[in-house]
Amino acid sequence: MPEFNEVIKSADWKTEKHVPVIECPAEVKAGEFFDVTVSLGKEVAHPNTTEHHIRWIQLYFQPDGAKAPFQVGHFEFSAHGEAADGPNSGPVYTHHKAAAALKTDRAGTLLALAYCNIHGVWQSSRAVTVR
Repeated sequence: MPEFNEVIKSADWKTEKHVPVIECPAEVKAGEFFDVTVSLGKEVAHPNTTEHHIRWIQLYFQPDGAKAPFQVGHFEFSAHGEAADGPNSGPVYTHHKAAAALKTDRAGTLLALAYCNIHGVWQSSRAVTVR
């Protein structure tokens, strides 16, 4: 039976449409809020159809030296063109992009997970230093 860490995939987001892209400053001021955006398909577009879509993105922060990460947010995307008339005929489509503002006094790593309903769970990370 596979372990969860064996099924999480990673790759370079510039060539793989399923990898979360974390955008934020590389260096932040201690105790001041900064913006973080996580999206998919920045270089290679990911579909958003009833049949193939991103269901959710999770964002965590792992302070340097901490034993476990802290969950910043869980962002769920529920509208992918579904409707009573059939697939891809609905009036609403969400885009797989999430934003959060956070502050920290410690350097660490932002970690993102994203779930594609066909291709599974994908991960990425980005270091944040504090001045």
